[in-house]
Amino acid sequence: MSQEGVGIDLETSLGYLLKEASSALRTAMEEVLRPLGMSVTHYSCLELLAQRPGLSNSELARGAFVTRQTMNVLLQALERDGYVTRPAEAPVGKVLPTRLTPSGRRSLEKASAAVRSVEARMLSGLTGAEQAAAFGALKSMIRSLRGDDGGTRVVP
Repeated sequence: MSQEGVGIDLETSLGYLLKEASSALRTAMEEVLRPLGMSVTHYSCLELLAQRPGLSNSELARGAFVTRQTMNVLLQALERDGYVTRPAEAPVGKVLPTRLTPSGRRSLEKASAAVRSVEARMLSGLTGAEQAAAFGALKSMIRSLRGDDGGTRVVP
């Protein structure tokens, strides 16, 4: 129930609904990753490194939506546990490029399968066309919010 003139109506707020969906997705992912000894951030870091080897701490932090300090603590733990490797000294500048180890790749394979099962469950109530439309709408919203809409934006 909304109160007239106060804030936004949570029942009809797309932003609130997106946040609720994001929270539900994160909770479901944590549930399947926890038995594998991972968090969503841990998984995100490994997935980013598999797709973009050699990312810096800052790049990983941006990609996993955490602070550089949080990522640094995570990378130290992943390195200690044998999932990633980083050089002792930066080959160029100050950046220590991080790479997955074979153990990290094996761990990621299990985690990726678990996360795919969550995404499949999330999309199970949608037809293929609805899934494509949702994907397109979300990508469009992201572009619009980032001001990256191909120059079609009207400036007031």
